[in-house]
Amino acid sequence: MTRHSILRVAIKNGYRSGLEHKIAQYLLKCKSNFDYESIKIEWEDLCYRTYTPDFILANGIIIETKGRFIATDRRKHLAIKKQHPTLDIRFVFTNSNSRLYKGSRSTYGMWCTKHGFRYYDRIIPEDWLKEKGKNNHLKFIKFSGRKIKRGKK
Repeated sequence: MTRHSILRVAIKNGYRSGLEHKIAQYLLKCKSNFDYESIKIEWEDLCYRTYTPDFILANGIIIETKGRFIATDRRKHLAIKKQHPTLDIRFVFTNSNSRLYKGSRSTYGMWCTKHGFRYYDRIIPEDWLKEKGKNNHLKFIKFSGRKIKRGKK
């Protein structure tokens, strides 16, 4: 199948990428309970934003799938980790050995290790599926810091 046809099938099945569709099929094959894009996490940037993770496993682990891991995504995930330190967010990359940018010595995997994120390539490892825990996430996780009121100019 071509990349275009893989994406078309993924979108037809309600996913945003071929990797997300592949992960969902794997989870169904493993008979693992999961939710897809079912929660929103509020975080603060220059304004308040929400982040919708790709998968929430039955044990509460949040899975974000990434083909490309661009600078804005990396900055967003560092801010979310700082603002919501109790969330267990993990990455599944198409290839964790990809460079952060052209000419970089660092890879996606090295970035995750440096910043304390767990990651894997192409599938969710079985030990993540078997970890104890419960999905107690609210459908909307509010920013827990002090909100700054911004006035109109």
